[in-house]
Amino acid sequence: MNLPELAAFLKSRRARVRPSDVGLPTGPRRRVPGLRREEVAQLAGLSADYYTEIERGNSAQPSAQALAALARALRLNDDERDHLFHLADRRIPAAHGPAAQAQPALLGLLDRLATTPAQVITDLHVTLAQNEPAVALIGRQPTMRGPAASFVHRWFTDPDTRGIHPPEDHAYHSRTLVADLRAVAARRGRDPEVATMVASLRRRSEEFAGLWDTHDVAVRRTDHKRIVHPALGVIEVDCHSLFSEDGRQRLLWFTAPPGTEGAAKLELLSVIGTQDLAPAEVERPAPERA
Repeated sequence: MNLPELAAFLKSRRARVRPSDVGLPTGPRRRVPGLRREEVAQLAGLSADYYTEIERGNSAQPSAQALAALARALRLNDDERDHLFHLADRRIPAAHGPAAQAQPALLGLLDRLATTPAQVITDLHVTLAQNEPAVALIGRQPTMRGPAASFVHRWFTDPDTRGIHPPEDHAYHSRTLVADLRAVAARRGRDPEVATMVASLRRRSEEFAGLWDTHDVAVRRTDHKRIVHPALGVIEVDCHSLFSEDGRQRLLWFTAPPGTEGAAKLELLSVIGTQDLAPAEVERPAPERA
């Protein structure tokens, strides 16, 4: 592990990122170019002291998870991310799958959608990054490994996953998810990740097996969805997709036409955020004894 080179590289990357690039206010009297150490730590979900130790080249030896978080925070491209992992003597993350990193261009757009629910996912519907409006709308997506990291896999194997949509919409979403997955399988060719997922789903879900055997195919680019929110009820939204150049990742964002009930609910959601609006239980006094 080349700690001095690692420290110098992080410092150089930090200096080139403007606060506005990552959704932070510029503020007056900024003494350093780019981001402050505390800001990098905040964006990466690390303590400021821990990041400072890494950048000073001291004894801190960052894990692969910490390096991945720093690569996202500093908007490193693929070559820079790989270089970071090489300097830290860590294995390079996979180009896709649950260990993949959201591509910087998509992350840059995600940062600019401060009031619009949006997230970056892989072509297998593994969530790589969410903004807070998306968390407020659909909940924070679980961090899992293997096929279960995919929303598609959970849709057919975990009944709780379907609670995000009204029951009468489930058949439609099943069809579109399978058709989209078949397009991915064809584009990737003999990809073991796709083959493992399909085999698992065929084994565990009769519904999936039946839909897969229809050979329907359609890339899911735009869609109209009804999302069940625990506080606001059903919210009707339009879901849009922007694909990366290689097609392996996509930025999803949710909108509603102006003047509609869906737009009003999204506006309200931007105010209440992730607050729990469920009525609190009132403690009832114990009945008096006769």
